[in-house]
Amino acid sequence: MSELWIPLMVVIPLICALFVSALSRFNKTIKVIALVVAIVIPIIPFLSNYGLHIFGGFLPMTDSITGMVYHPSIVYSFGVLQKIFIVILGILAFLVLLIYINKYKKASGPYIFLLFMGIAAVTALLLTDDIFNMFVFFEILALAQVGIVAASSLDNNYEMALKYMILGAIGSPMILLGVGFLLAITGSVNITDIVAAIRMGKVAITSPVFLMSCGLIFFGWLYASGLPPFHTIKSGMYSKAEPHASALLQAFTVISMVSIILIMFRIYSAVPIFEALLVVFSAIAMILGVTMALTQTDYRRMIGFLAVGELGFIGLGIGLGTQFAITAGLFQAVNEIIITASLFIGFGAIAYLSGETDTRKMGGLIGYYPKIAILVLISGLAMAGVPPLNGFQSKLMLVQASLSCGYPELSLLAIIVSIATFVVFVKAFYTMFLRPKPNTLKISNKKAPKSMVFAMVVFLIIIIVLGFFPGIVTTGISQFAGGLL
Repeated sequence: MSELWIPLMVVIPLICALFVSALSRFNKTIKVIALVVAIVIPIIPFLSNYGLHIFGGFLPMTDSITGMVYHPSIVYSFGVLQKIFIVILGILAFLVLLIYINKYKKASGPYIFLLFMGIAAVTALLLTDDIFNMFVFFEILALAQVGIVAASSLDNNYEMALKYMILGAIGSPMILLGVGFLLAITGSVNITDIVAAIRMGKVAITSPVFLMSCGLIFFGWLYASGLPPFHTIKSGMYSKAEPHASALLQAFTVISMVSIILIMFRIYSAVPIFEALLVVFSAIAMILGVTMALTQTDYRRMIGFLAVGELGFIGLGIGLGTQFAITAGLFQAVNEIIITASLFIGFGAIAYLSGETDTRKMGGLIGYYPKIAILVLISGLAMAGVPPLNGFQSKLMLVQASLSCGYPELSLLAIIVSIATFVVFVKAFYTMFLRPKPNTLKISNKKAPKSMVFAMVVFLIIIIVLGFFPGIVTTGISQFAGGLL
């Protein structure tokens, strides 16, 4: 019976979204509902057993002629990897909502609706074993992200939201077309059925239709992940959303990237060029992300581009295709969510206190906000891969994986990008916190919101714990990677 909890991981945030939207006039009510549901989200995975949930109770059917097994209904699959990501997402969602409610006396029902719709969508992407269901929630997630940016109070946010939506009008239909091609040649949208048809030789991996579906879905994955050529629009999205919302948007990006890439890996790993494409685009993202971050003076864009570069490490690990490399890439994904969220919230606190986002106009802030400075410093060092923090552990694994696969060039690239990330962050930290304060910078008497400090402390604890004890998550991820292969 505990498998019945699996669909509730999606249903509960969906129902919460509808309730807070309908009850948006009742300020205290929607705040309480949102916080309670945010607490419940990371608890549900611990109540559920690993396994499958088949909607409608329709059992798999076997074709008596071909011997193929078909799943006639939508199937959700819940395992250790899904558990790790949903727990991390739930913790982040609770902290983001705590910051939002603490910041605004009057909560926006539609805004909280968008947050929970996004949470439900990425959770469904993690769980679904149906590629059309994946597309549906991919679309819901894209619209939720557009709405979150449009609902922020920053300048030019509408323009950035519109740009992302226009690009989505290109990327999303390509995914749908790729799904249609898969349905045409396999007769199913269930991912397990599609994989079985490929392994049984029912589908030729050199078929133009099959290869076309791979190219189309791969292009849509680039859009969802914010990898080149969509890196500038993705970093722009982060810079035009509220800091706490940017933290959640980045988590949405990482989880959707991982969910779709794992689906593609299951279906297209037999295509010789597939893993090479993952590695190439990931390497380009690593280089472009850190290079463009070097040129930024707005620290929101800087963190946005660094986040894009960090995504490249994830794709690199999965593209190498070994159990150890995939484990390293997925561990990097977990770390990316935590570290980037901490940085977005930390720099958001600085923007709230100083009213400034241009690093050229800042300085001397460590004397005014030492706690925030220390928390931001540790998070930045974790992103750069400085030991003994969690970012170091995952990047070290990626370097080792590249060497074991016979690609020392990729190991060298990962090290160089990590060093460049360190340089970018140290430069920004010195400019904002250590150099003398410019006379034009006015420091307010406001104190950093306790909710922001609390969130960063929680993230800092996770960063340190995973740095010293990476096996907490890598053991389960390695089991998943072994089953994937």
